[in-house]
Amino acid sequence: MMLVGLVFVAVGLISACAAPVHYDVILRNGTIYDGSGSTPYVGDLAINGDQIAAIGDLGRAEGQIEIDVTGLAVAPGFINMMCWANESLIEDGRSQSDIRQGVTLEILGEGDSMGPLNQDMKDEMVRRQGDIVYDVEWTTLDEYLQYLEDRGVSPNVASFIGSATPRDFVIGQGDRPATAEEIEQMQAIVRTAMEDGALGVASALIYPPGSFADTGELVALATVAGEYDGMYISHVRGEGAHLLEAIGELLTIAREAEVRAEIYHLKASGQPNWPLFDEAVAMVENARAEGLEITADVYTYPASATGLNASMPPWVQEGGFEKSLERLADPAMRKRIAKEMGEASDDWENGYLGAGSPENILLVGFKSEELKPLTGMTLAEVAEMRGTGPKETAMDLILEDQSRIGTVYFSQSEEVLRRAIALPWVSFCSDAASLSPEGVFLKRNPHPRAYGSFARVLGKYSRDEKLLTLEEAIRKLAALPAANLKIDRRGLLREQFFADVVVFDPATIQDHATFAEPHQYATGMVHVFVNGVQVLADGEHTGATPGRVVRGPGWTGR
Repeated sequence: MMLVGLVFVAVGLISACAAPVHYDVILRNGTIYDGSGSTPYVGDLAINGDQIAAIGDLGRAEGQIEIDVTGLAVAPGFINMMCWANESLIEDGRSQSDIRQGVTLEILGEGDSMGPLNQDMKDEMVRRQGDIVYDVEWTTLDEYLQYLEDRGVSPNVASFIGSATPRDFVIGQGDRPATAEEIEQMQAIVRTAMEDGALGVASALIYPPGSFADTGELVALATVAGEYDGMYISHVRGEGAHLLEAIGELLTIAREAEVRAEIYHLKASGQPNWPLFDEAVAMVENARAEGLEITADVYTYPASATGLNASMPPWVQEGGFEKSLERLADPAMRKRIAKEMGEASDDWENGYLGAGSPENILLVGFKSEELKPLTGMTLAEVAEMRGTGPKETAMDLILEDQSRIGTVYFSQSEEVLRRAIALPWVSFCSDAASLSPEGVFLKRNPHPRAYGSFARVLGKYSRDEKLLTLEEAIRKLAALPAANLKIDRRGLLREQFFADVVVFDPATIQDHATFAEPHQYATGMVHVFVNGVQVLADGEHTGATPGRVVRGPGWTGR
């Protein structure tokens, strides 16, 4: 018996003297929000390499780097469900405006994507470049994403293949139905993209040439995405008077293609159409009850941003942008365009009428140095300054700038937005580039959502307005989009998940960007890790660029 007792004592002494476990990084005493929506708790989180190694009370464990995060929230990195960082990440891979809000994964590809490209598409991409100039050194979508990773980017990147891209590749910019043979060619392009890791097929059905596709064409492309467990996601064909019909089309595509589907930036545009929102939500929830996997995302501001040419009928752009400029210069065509800009239509979503008046159309992005002084003025102000009507002024500006002109349309309701944010199946996006208040980015005024869309969820809508709990807000920023996209081992704080981790102060997280002064960083985000590498330390960017290409469930390169 004495021998047994001595053995136990010896084992105990050995255990007590055992060397502590070592990790690369330990975050100590933070309030852990694991992303699932469950109740937070105080604990430690350890990182080894690119993965989360341990979570809980890590006691005597030691970290090469140890950070005391007492009183701060520790959460999975946020996913930007739709951004326009395609070019901004080429210019500046640090992704400052998003990293400083906790975004660790940027999702690209609304409507059209950065590949695959034929020579005509490459030439058009070069022609349309504005302040950011670059060589098109890729052909496929996968090559573009790898190009970003090789250059160095701070966030992870992933992309849908835009439905307009295979159409442009096969058909060009013409407004006509695709033939059966052309649809097969487009399906083959989608199939290759899915095997390369695209997340699914994304459409933007108010913008040519994507708007020229009929429902059958979209079903055919979405069916291929579904074969690889991908998603169909859409800027639906109408967000105003035709919102219900447009959502009906998305539900039809989801049913017929047997695919998960998401509505980009769910909204009801134009004051007369705000009452349609509740019926739109009911349509989605009925479809979900039926068994369809339907979700949506929103940006957190009651104003949209797109081109000034969205105030003109789509036929103006048939054949490509150069053709649209010819029409805008033709006196007879100008009369027709002006007339249709002032008329409600069953055939297109009229951005000019949806804004209510030219006072609600803010001009924020010009290509021409001569026109850049107009940045921040409304269409009404420029028209008055020039002594021309607002419709004529819009056409003149596009002709002079040789671009679509970045424009903000004030056509939405804060109350509708709040209802959308609270929906449990809605995640978040910026619908903007990721910027910094320096260099070429200062040559135009972005929508403030580029700097504040995610901080606004945590500050304004969760902390200040109590619209949703902090744990629910984090679920909708991380785990929900990761699950919808079928992304591997991201969106939750779990051992062996990739170490995309954010640390912020719930009491101070805040957006600061405004429409008048949009180039202002959000504050309150303290630390951000991407794939285990710290890219934000004490609120300042470290310069690290550990971002990787994140691929969808159909990727065959595993």
